[in-house]
Amino acid sequence: MDASQFHFIVIDDSFFDCRIAEKVIQNVGNPASVKVFQNAEDAIQYIRQIDDYSDGKKIILFVDIQMPLMDGFGFVQEFETLPAEVKDRYAFYFVTSSINENDIRRSVNFPSVRRFLNKPLTVNVVRDLLETV
Repeated sequence: MDASQFHFIVIDDSFFDCRIAEKVIQNVGNPASVKVFQNAEDAIQYIRQIDDYSDGKKIILFVDIQMPLMDGFGFVQEFETLPAEVKDRYAFYFVTSSINENDIRRSVNFPSVRRFLNKPLTVNVVRDLLETV
């Protein structure tokens, strides 16, 4: 599937990792939009308050696990409280620099999380995801 059929949101406290993800997404195709947040609290507020995705396209959400203030698990706990019609518009992926078995076991408690991805995101990984969303 083509990236233009999706909106993307990247949440990572690392400016560098955000820029890499943004460039990778843009290199996959011509995404409908890419929004980047370095603070998970800002991102959840955005998702709660702003619905500028009236085009009905799926939103792919890449969330870092290890972040200060609100980590990825804190974010997904907040995300899980959203109405089903909001959550259903998202494909949620954790992105991390190390696959920790405890984090993987913990994530199964959250129905929204589809899977873990290793940092940095690559064009091939994003292309593969687009085929399964």
